[in-house]
Amino acid sequence: MSVNQQAHTGPPYGQPQPGYQGYQQPAYGGQSLPGVPRSQYGAYNGPMPEYQQPVPPQGYFPSLGFPSKGSPVSLNSDSSSLAPNFIGSLRAPPTSGAPPPVSGASHPSGHLAYSQFDHGDVQNGIPASAAPMQRPPASQPFLPGSGSTPVSQPSAFQQYGPPPASVQQLSNHMAGMTIGTATASAPPPAGLGYGPPTSVPPVSGSFSPPGSGLYTPYSATQGPPPTSVPQGLPVAQPPFPGQTVSTQRLPTQVPGFAPPPPSTGVGPSSYPPTTGAPRPPAMPGPPLPGQTLAGPPSSQPNHVTSPPPPSAMAGLHPGPPMSGLHGPPPPTHPPQPGYQMQQNGSFGQMRGPQPNYGGAYPGTPNYGSPPGPPPPPKRLDPDSIPSPIQVIEDDRSNRGSEPFVTGARGQVPPLVTTNFLVKDQGNASPRYIRCTSYNIPCTSDMAKQSQVPLAAVIKPLATLPPEETLPYLVDHGESGPVRCNRCKAYMCPFMQFIEGGRRFQCCFCSCVTEVPPHYFQHLDHTGKRVDFYDRPELSLGSYEFLATVDYCKNNKFPSPPAFIFMIDVSYNAVKSGLVRLICEELKSLLDYLPREGNMEESAIRVGFVTYNKVLHFYNVKSSLAQPQMMVVSDVADMFVPLLDGFLVNVNESRTVITSLLDQIPEMFADTRETETVFAPVIQAGLEALKAAECAGKLFIFHTSLPIAEAPGKLKNRDDRKLINTDKEKTLFQPQTSFYNNLAKDCVAQGCCVDLFLFPNQYLDVATLGVVPYQTGGSIYKYAYFQLETDQDRFLNDLRRDVQKEVGFDAVMRVRTSTGIRATDFFGAFYMSNTTDVEMAGLDCDKTITVEFKHDDKLSEDSGALLQCALLYTSCAGQRRLRIHNLSLNCCTQLADLYRNCETDTLINYLAKYAYRGVLNSPVKTVRDALINQCAQILACYRKNCASPSSAGQLILPECMKLLPVYLNCVLKSDVLQPGPEVTTDDRAYIRQLVTSMDVAETNVFFYPRLLPLTKADVDSDSLPAAIRNSEERLSKGDIYLLENGLNIFVWVGVSVQQGLIQNLFGVSSFGQISNTLSALPVLENPFSKKVRSIVDMLQGQRSRYMKLIIVKQEDKLEMLFKHFLVEDKSLSGGASYVDFLCHMHKEIRQLLS
Repeated sequence: MSVNQQAHTGPPYGQPQPGYQGYQQPAYGGQSLPGVPRSQYGAYNGPMPEYQQPVPPQGYFPSLGFPSKGSPVSLNSDSSSLAPNFIGSLRAPPTSGAPPPVSGASHPSGHLAYSQFDHGDVQNGIPASAAPMQRPPASQPFLPGSGSTPVSQPSAFQQYGPPPASVQQLSNHMAGMTIGTATASAPPPAGLGYGPPTSVPPVSGSFSPPGSGLYTPYSATQGPPPTSVPQGLPVAQPPFPGQTVSTQRLPTQVPGFAPPPPSTGVGPSSYPPTTGAPRPPAMPGPPLPGQTLAGPPSSQPNHVTSPPPPSAMAGLHPGPPMSGLHGPPPPTHPPQPGYQMQQNGSFGQMRGPQPNYGGAYPGTPNYGSPPGPPPPPKRLDPDSIPSPIQVIEDDRSNRGSEPFVTGARGQVPPLVTTNFLVKDQGNASPRYIRCTSYNIPCTSDMAKQSQVPLAAVIKPLATLPPEETLPYLVDHGESGPVRCNRCKAYMCPFMQFIEGGRRFQCCFCSCVTEVPPHYFQHLDHTGKRVDFYDRPELSLGSYEFLATVDYCKNNKFPSPPAFIFMIDVSYNAVKSGLVRLICEELKSLLDYLPREGNMEESAIRVGFVTYNKVLHFYNVKSSLAQPQMMVVSDVADMFVPLLDGFLVNVNESRTVITSLLDQIPEMFADTRETETVFAPVIQAGLEALKAAECAGKLFIFHTSLPIAEAPGKLKNRDDRKLINTDKEKTLFQPQTSFYNNLAKDCVAQGCCVDLFLFPNQYLDVATLGVVPYQTGGSIYKYAYFQLETDQDRFLNDLRRDVQKEVGFDAVMRVRTSTGIRATDFFGAFYMSNTTDVEMAGLDCDKTITVEFKHDDKLSEDSGALLQCALLYTSCAGQRRLRIHNLSLNCCTQLADLYRNCETDTLINYLAKYAYRGVLNSPVKTVRDALINQCAQILACYRKNCASPSSAGQLILPECMKLLPVYLNCVLKSDVLQPGPEVTTDDRAYIRQLVTSMDVAETNVFFYPRLLPLTKADVDSDSLPAAIRNSEERLSKGDIYLLENGLNIFVWVGVSVQQGLIQNLFGVSSFGQISNTLSALPVLENPFSKKVRSIVDMLQGQRSRYMKLIIVKQEDKLEMLFKHFLVEDKSLSGGASYVDFLCHMHKEIRQLLS
């Protein structure tokens, strides 16, 4: 438990010891690093610049990508101010080759310039408060910071800078004073670097709406205080005593943007010119203590054409400190530099220095004195809006030290980016199940009102760190697991024993069932069975049952599964060296097939097929001196020409298999055959498994579009002209229904397909991926495969794919207690009815996302329960049931729902929902629906949970303050907003990958991790502190690493010291660094060792081997790198974080009005 958390007062749950009598423990192969969830996606050649957009419809700004409701705002063409709902400049679509502005180049006014700080001194994000704050005790033990959201960085070894050195008390009686500048005793919080002027030229009589520029945690009744205090802002005291819902307020209008004038309809000409605004020089760092930005005047701005919104509620409210607070109350944070309180208690916006204006830095406190003349406007400071990096770091420091004990109902777990240990005491570990909210509305009306989707992301076979106990295997003998008579739920900790233990009442459907005689046990004085701690199914959230023959196909126990390796031997595959590489690797890899616990060797049998336009089967029976090849050229009617000798035990047939793998590259060395088939290959594997009466997996290595005459033949239908049209959805749909039917047959047999693709051109991933996707398999893609650069990545992926834990012939069902039910499912599987998720194979990286809807009322007393039951065949051929149980709280107050949400899981669900949506709807419709749903979630919070305040403020729930930044990342992703470099195949590939990702993977995929390598401590094991994903955070004197689970970029600034370049790359100058390196050179110096150890650590945390890409500043590859700096405006038209926040606020205000 967290240090700050209250102890659970219920009965103690005994932690079972590995020495349980009579329970086997399965062993897992390929353990990941402790506590580090792995992701599961492979590299792809990502997007780059920009495509021509069609003429936008009326009311649609091409640069926004959002529909603009209401008419645009008119502005005088000579003024350089922007409307509040303006997001980025309107510009003609650039040609696809247009380079982005390089630092030092001029910027259009829409792209406001940033400074490039040297981040040695600047930390990112919200300053940590002097003592960790806590949520007050609620109905259940609650962990601080739990609801805030991460950015996916599964490793937890980062260290961040210290909190601000001194914290100035801001007492209530100051609320009415005007404070010009902060005193010297309040240093700027870490991370508050004030940038240089923007690129907007000064305007005479600039303006600022009151209430803009403000971002304070806002408090209303019922809820915990903020877990973190935002950067650069004063903190509002709660207006009422008692518990408060913590929230974040943000400015609506970007400082320097006017409120909308009443006029309507504006042409592009009324926007400011986009040339001639030079970028100011970069500033070295944040102001020193004592230097601050002066606040704005409280006088009325002179350009405002409509009265500004009232902002009387916006400022500091006097009020008693909150009750139930264990740490210091929020007002102990300093009034941050650059904000000034106005007479009515509201805040004006922050203004920065402008070109040709005296800077407002040197200043002394002038409490009570009238403000000086108005400084010119400044853009919204990115440091004053919620920082993913800060939220992640706060959660790590608050929740990383104590184990997460799962005894209590409805506990929100630490973020996926926090490294923590789990103690199972009756609820499944968050490694197995994560929910969008741990406190769900009691009624469907309340759920509809909030628009928060109720979903669980389930990873049934997740790998656990070595220090956590694997699920115990319970064997009830021939009678099998004890179940409810009516709903068939499995025995679990929430079942209630009655009548002295002779019967039990089901926690899911309330039906009473007789306890079988062999299972009977007496109850103690609390009504618990006396063998409670001896039975995993009564005391733990996750466990396994050995299944009886009734749970097996055709009522007979399964045979061990088989692996069939099917290798494309067409011209491209042979010429690239791929065939030889695969054959060499398989010789040693076959020794590492997955095996059960303590078995000497794997029970899995193997077979081999090669193919081009025809198929070649190989007899590798142990009694043969040489392998025999049989050719099937009638691909229209596929059959397996041999039974005996096709699937064999590796050890028995080793010499024959080695001989075959030596011969294959030679046999096809001179091939001229370029055409391939594809569907018959899957059919052949399926027929072989049918004949052997076993489940299994096909590993198919394929290089080109299957155009040869055969079933499942495809044509090239790639058409980029369909992007942004109503027909775009066809690019994601399969060409033919043939593969859907084939997938159905594969699932029925338990034939899972893993597909390794090596395309040099379009190959229709949307169609070829259907069978892997619906059978629970994986797709790996290596575009333009080259032996020297891609060999390591492919071999690492292949090794892990062959060795990882897999359940075969799997069926999963999710049961819920009365009041909610599972209604929708997302992931790589097949469904033949509305309840059973069927997978020919399910591995340790795959997740199934389940959405729940109300079908009745829930009660706060009983809460809600989920039970996920997975029936599968282990790699030794043992039929098992894996059970995961989770109990959630229920609420009648919306504030309780918003206080217990998990933004990372919410984003995981929303991304999957959107990525499925593109199959049937235009992409723009999908994007608009996402924005609208999130605006409704936040508007409902504002209306029902936050106390009244000026409309000029954006108020975010503490747990959801990162929802806008993460949602913007999803909207800008390649599937929903592709740049011109993103191929149709890339989009289909990413769409399928994301659909079965877990929460940690979507997190780092949508908001990549950016580490300053030059700040790494070579003497410690820790990672350097991450920084925010924005170009303004990069310094040209440093080297950075960016990872997103598919790629690792190493970005080298042009001014990096020669010594560092020599130490890392082994060359003497920046110009000599090769950007074709696929791995860092092994050099004997501390810096090289440290960076390589960081890369290895990150690779170990991900389910796919990431492609290493070296990017030199101002090089052509930098365009690709910048695509992943997701807080900036993207070349494909995606908004920057700041602009999107303003857009979201506008949407929320429209909903509220």
